[in-house]
Amino acid sequence: MPSEITSHERRHWTTTLGQAAAHPAAFAVVLLYALAWLAFDRQTFDFSAVATLIVWIMTLFIQRSSHRDTLAIHAKLDELIRADENARSELTRLDEKEPELIAKHRDAEVRALHESR
Repeated sequence: MPSEITSHERRHWTTTLGQAAAHPAAFAVVLLYALAWLAFDRQTFDFSAVATLIVWIMTLFIQRSSHRDTLAIHAKLDELIRADENARSELTRLDEKEPELIAKHRDAEVRALHESR
């Protein structure tokens, strides 16, 4: 009998990759790559190589900042949902769904709001 897989366990690989890029260990990976580049192919390590590594590091900083902001917003919204007695608790788990499903949910909510007017 196969065990049931939750939506959290089967999230899209891009979500997993994005969270990994936001982890501090991702900076160590870039550093190790730079060291390996220097050790094995020093002749091609020029201005272009340094620029490439800087772009990767800046991308990691941006990803980390975005991830931090998103987590903070989710924590604040979860608290607001818990504090409001009229709020629907199922919305606290909406962030575990794929972006397309979230967009469909939001569109349905907007349509329902316009139809009720």
